[in-house]
Amino acid sequence: MATARSGRLFSRLTPSTERTLADVLRTERAGGVFLLIGTVVALAWANSPLDASYETLRDFEFGPEAWHLHLSVGEWAQDGLLAIFFFVVGLELKREIVAGELRRPSTAIVPIVAAIGGMAVPALVYVGVNLVQTGGSLGGWAVPTATDIAFAVAVLAVVGRWLPNALRAFLLTLAVVDDLLAIIIIAVFFTADVHFLWLIAAAACIVVFGLLARRGMLRWYLGFPLAVASWAFMHVSGVHATIAGVALGMSVPAIARVGQRRSDAERWEHRWRPISAGVAVPIFALFAAGIDVSASAIARAFGDPVAQGVILGLVLGKPLGILMATFLVARFTKAQLDRGLSWWDVLGMGSIAGIGFTVSLLIGELSFRGARGDEVKMAVLLASLIAAALGSLLLIWRDRFYRGVYINRSTPIPDNRLASAAELERQRAKAQGEG
Repeated sequence: MATARSGRLFSRLTPSTERTLADVLRTERAGGVFLLIGTVVALAWANSPLDASYETLRDFEFGPEAWHLHLSVGEWAQDGLLAIFFFVVGLELKREIVAGELRRPSTAIVPIVAAIGGMAVPALVYVGVNLVQTGGSLGGWAVPTATDIAFAVAVLAVVGRWLPNALRAFLLTLAVVDDLLAIIIIAVFFTADVHFLWLIAAAACIVVFGLLARRGMLRWYLGFPLAVASWAFMHVSGVHATIAGVALGMSVPAIARVGQRRSDAERWEHRWRPISAGVAVPIFALFAAGIDVSASAIARAFGDPVAQGVILGLVLGKPLGILMATFLVARFTKAQLDRGLSWWDVLGMGSIAGIGFTVSLLIGELSFRGARGDEVKMAVLLASLIAAALGSLLLIWRDRFYRGVYINRSTPIPDNRLASAAELERQRAKAQGEG
């Protein structure tokens, strides 16, 4: 969604992109609140006198053994509910690639390069920390590479009310590309033995699902069984089951058919995003974030090279990677930041992107099953908290600057508590035109 039109990085958005941005922001803000609630409940429960009941519920197993689906509640939340989250990611990816800002190289280059830099540098930081210390492990290099868009948008909504919409769109589009790269990492590096017959069966269900969707024949009594079957076959095949969710989402048409006002991908994303943000991800957090947060546990995390690599990767590697990658785009394409913007804005967005909660916890679970698992979770929680604090400080400073710009130009300003981000952007564009 960030653009480079007319040699400008983060220039004004089109009205249709603004509407899409507003819809996504509303849902993700609420999702961030629910995600925070799930995390707080998990931490409070796991550190209360009822901690044994938390572990008992999380580790309770049920499901058909013959289908290799006799899983614990925590595993059902991780492999099952997160498939809904990744289904929404697949829908969003399809829309962005086919009909969104990622369809044109000129607008896609900035978030793509920024996302690559924002994943490569944290991984390198992690590897560097663990190579030079005794007891280090390279197995968790992928943990600090992910961004949690729900938490990031929730923080942005609180501290960045006056920031230009193009910056918000940059963060969202970067997160979409980040999710795509995280999906590739999970599929490639966390797949052990692959049973190709089951994988073919999963692919067949996904193909049928996509064909029915393309022809407008997909009804819930057909789509739901096909989706569940593809997920189950993918799980048995040895490939992480959430990949089925992505593939299903990518198979839905992103261009409206004749007689349709909106494409199926847009309608389904609008329908399923609240379920993902309000149910699936918070429940995953409830069973993934319940760890001991005593002083000794925090001390162990800070003393563990793996946890150190995760913290430094998210807190330092993420913003530096995004900033350097964006600067390289500007340097080699001779593009400039849009008028009034600063590289401090990009650094602030990069810091917010260091909140790597949901997917980081998932990759941490896949990287360290049992041993060091709690240390990695602690590192993700601490790093996300630090990144949120640092990013908030930067963006509060920049937010005050943009608020001053509006006031100094004597532009009529609506009540900030009621004004939408789109209205603020229109006011900013009007002020720039008058100047």
